[in-house]
Amino acid sequence: MEWLHELFKKSPEMALFLSLAVGYAIGKIKFGKFQLGGVAGSLLVAVLVSQVGVQIDSGVKAVLFALFIYAVGFESGPQFFSSLGRQSIKEIVLAAVMALTGLATVVVMAKVFGLDKGLAAGVAAGGLTQSAIIGTAGDAIAKLGLAADETARLQGNVAVGYAVTYVFGSFGAILVCVNILPKLMGRSIRDDAIAAETAMQAGVKVLGPDQEDAAPSLVGRIYELVDEPQRSIADIENADPATTITIERVKRAGKLIEPSPALVLHRGDTVLAVGRRDAVVASAPLLGREVYAVEGMELTMLKREIVLTNKAFDKKTVAQIREATAGGVRHGIFVVQLSRMGTVLAMRPDTVVQVGDMVSIYGAEQDVKRVAATIGDTIVPSAKTDFVYLGAGLVVGLLIGLLSVKLGSIPLTLGSGGGALLAGLLFGWYRAKKQSFGALPPGAVQLLKDLGLAGFVVVVGLQSGLQAVETVRQLGLTIFGVGVVVTIVPMLLTMLFGRYVLRYTNTAIFAGALSGSRSANPAFGEVLDKAENTTPTVPFAITYALANVFLTLLGPLIVALV
Repeated sequence: MEWLHELFKKSPEMALFLSLAVGYAIGKIKFGKFQLGGVAGSLLVAVLVSQVGVQIDSGVKAVLFALFIYAVGFESGPQFFSSLGRQSIKEIVLAAVMALTGLATVVVMAKVFGLDKGLAAGVAAGGLTQSAIIGTAGDAIAKLGLAADETARLQGNVAVGYAVTYVFGSFGAILVCVNILPKLMGRSIRDDAIAAETAMQAGVKVLGPDQEDAAPSLVGRIYELVDEPQRSIADIENADPATTITIERVKRAGKLIEPSPALVLHRGDTVLAVGRRDAVVASAPLLGREVYAVEGMELTMLKREIVLTNKAFDKKTVAQIREATAGGVRHGIFVVQLSRMGTVLAMRPDTVVQVGDMVSIYGAEQDVKRVAATIGDTIVPSAKTDFVYLGAGLVVGLLIGLLSVKLGSIPLTLGSGGGALLAGLLFGWYRAKKQSFGALPPGAVQLLKDLGLAGFVVVVGLQSGLQAVETVRQLGLTIFGVGVVVTIVPMLLTMLFGRYVLRYTNTAIFAGALSGSRSANPAFGEVLDKAENTTPTVPFAITYALANVFLTLLGPLIVALV
């Protein structure tokens, strides 16, 4: 194995990508209904790779985690702030229960197995995957007034306990959140994520990026006039205000002519009618016989997202805007969708429109450009990331993470993870309000989340795996077994409390809240992967922020009680 050690010494990044590749391959394997998933698989492979000796800089871990947690916050910012309020009480209670059951479990196990203060605190830090406990426990040990060598021994044991238990602390949380919780709830994370997303959209049908209706609501059809209607285009388009159509093309005697509102149609004319399906079908008797593939009648339609900036439309209902807008302005344009902060609104006459809403319009290119200039700013689809906004958000988040306040002698801080999450939420929320800048395409968000989280846990495995295995060999499996209990028991108790006392009914929301209450980022990553949407993120963000405070406080409490 010496050659592998030398290889990874020259190129430690190779060990990282090897662990990712093999870990994700293993994570796809199904054992009955059980599946590790890519994150857990990568963690286990990283522990194995670490046995040959790999040195990888901790800065890599910090960068990857910051990218992951910022992307999570950015994607969920709009929904997060709209969800705060009395409905967040369950998440607050859940995070408190997790901290209390974690404290009780550590103290009981320390008494039963005779662990000293240092080992007990280390087991808590690793089994609950809250690294900040190392610092708060070490500081509390230093203030016990013990001899210098005894203080150093206990502080060293904190690191030992952490190293032995951290790997399973990450892995066990995944097992509980992704495998055990859905069995308790009787429903999958994915099914409940879809249900929650549907409820959030108020019953409005929302298609995925690769989905489309088999019978689209907006259609274009070609008709040949078989009677002499003696009707102008304006007469046909305005025949029934409730079923608006537009005549976009007219062909007469083999030549295309301009379809002006005053143009009177003749027998034998061929017209292209565009509109909502029910309107086009209802107007068919006025138009004649439907024909297909007529040369020259092709027309490319355009769909554009417009951020409403015109204050003339602010706080007006859809019906009021329709009545106040001249027919010549809205001619040829169909509003496909109206959304606010990522949530699709029902297009009812009494729906109130606000500045900052996103309006999706459909029509011929010249019509779209005309109306877009009236409504607001056009958002042109792009795969490019606004790195100015992304970099600024990360800087702000990391600065927030450096802030610290003291509760007595205990320093409390969000840390880089909590700071990046908070900044992501704020910058994502502001981006949803002002969408003319700050682009972070969905594909880029997904890459940051996947690579950030998986890379983070791989670095943890590479750094801690060798020491953890060596410590288990020296001390036996006692510390490891205690860590397993400290990882699993508080999560199971909190899960039962959430299900039967707090009455969580949605598996995806519950899984997000549970993983956040343990600050279990790898578990949350797997939950997101199973959900395939952002439903679990809002409860995770709330409990994660609280867990960073509650679990950090356990360090000095464990030192005092053991």
